[in-house]
Amino acid sequence: MGSKEATGIGMDEASTVVIGIGNILFKDEGVGIYAAKYLEENYHFSPAVDIIDGGTLGFKLMTYYQSYEKVVILDTVSIKDKPGSVYNLPAESLMGLGSYRRTAHEVEVVEMLEICSMLDSMAEVNIIGIVPEDIECVDISLTETIRKNFGHLIDETVRELERSGVEASPKDGRTLEEIVRAYNSPTMETLNP
Repeated sequence: MGSKEATGIGMDEASTVVIGIGNILFKDEGVGIYAAKYLEENYHFSPAVDIIDGGTLGFKLMTYYQSYEKVVILDTVSIKDKPGSVYNLPAESLMGLGSYRRTAHEVEVVEMLEICSMLDSMAEVNIIGIVPEDIECVDISLTETIRKNFGHLIDETVRELERSGVEASPKDGRTLEEIVRAYNSPTMETLNP
């Protein structure tokens, strides 16, 4: 299983996809990208799970909502709560949560859910997100609060996948620090070891 680019390649290979959403240039806003990469490098999944670096895909997410049975989106959630709090929000509850829409990609995620909910077929979608501390500072990094709570985000994602019938087995991979460092000075070797 390798990370797929957000092009639709590999959609027939798995019925479940994990999509990391965010912008790594704005500190904690990149946590979804780092979490997807962490899962890819530190777990084996059976049956296979596609893992996508979705960046700030927005409207292109519609393809995934219709092509997979299960979609897990990893992102920040702009909910008035303590930074570092982790939420697992099914699509239905997210659509009614106006305060979630703080960044451009958060708005697009919800808008695509609302549009797809009116179509004949849509995946079961969960957004697993963490309340950010800083999404304004231009810095390819994470705040200490998000670093301390990153494990909770990963654990909740693994639990959600297991509830959907996917077995997750840990493997030796890279630490969060190594992944963030690789995004800070990207080379083909550091991003795709």
